[in-house]
Amino acid sequence: MSQAETAVAVRPNPLWTLGLLRSELVITFRRWRTLALLGVLAAVPVLVGIAVKIETGDGSSVGGGGGEGPAFISQITNNGLFLVFTGLAATLPFFLPMAVGVVAGDALAGEANAGTLRYLLVAPAGRTRLLLTKYATVIAFCLAATLTVAISALAVGALLFPLGDLTTISGTRISFAEGLGRAVLIALVVAASLLGMAALGLFVSTLTGSGIAAMATTVGLLITVQILDQIPQLSALQPYFFSHHWLSFADLMREPVYWEDLRKNLGIQALYAVVFGSAAWARFTAKDITA
Repeated sequence: MSQAETAVAVRPNPLWTLGLLRSELVITFRRWRTLALLGVLAAVPVLVGIAVKIETGDGSSVGGGGGEGPAFISQITNNGLFLVFTGLAATLPFFLPMAVGVVAGDALAGEANAGTLRYLLVAPAGRTRLLLTKYATVIAFCLAATLTVAISALAVGALLFPLGDLTTISGTRISFAEGLGRAVLIALVVAASLLGMAALGLFVSTLTGSGIAAMATTVGLLITVQILDQIPQLSALQPYFFSHHWLSFADLMREPVYWEDLRKNLGIQALYAVVFGSAAWARFTAKDITA
């Protein structure tokens, strides 16, 4: 075979690359594990909504004030749209990143454990393209997981509570349409907040050939960072933890929107994505694939 023919043989067609991405998405979202994770995420707003409905059935109000994080729960009885914000705040500290950690940790290690990684690399994908495809699939799961929580919360909120104009954290009134738009924006910000976790999980996935070990390590790192983020003596380091500014999405419910913490959050996620994405690339492209 000539050099020109060899170059053509090993250079992936862009359509082939899109086919690889489509295949990865189909495989990921057809797995029972993925469907179970999405099912658990969808159940959280349902349980929160039912609990609030039962607690306020006698006309009493739910405790909580302010407006950040789970304190959104105090507004659910006035407007079911607040269940979207509450559901995202309740799942973001652990359930959402845990689900992402499971999918990201298994991305490459699961293929190696099943003995299919070597066969994927035989196809004209190249390690870099395969790694990018895996990361794109994890990003798609981040978005799907976040939207699952938001849509479930919106449906339950509309079913159990009234909808209409709502009051922001700043005390101003906005229309339901604007509130719904902000809910969509908040869901996108929450999905973006998981990109650092996704890159970390993908890097861990390149370090081992065991999917279970990679998933456990990624979730273990999540728990460790969450614990460290609560220790006052580490206050100087905490702003650099990928989870530190997660609940800054509440600032989108201010009037005007307070952007400072949101920018910090997205900046930290981009930094983690670049650092651990580069580390994953360096490890994966130099790794001996035996399975």
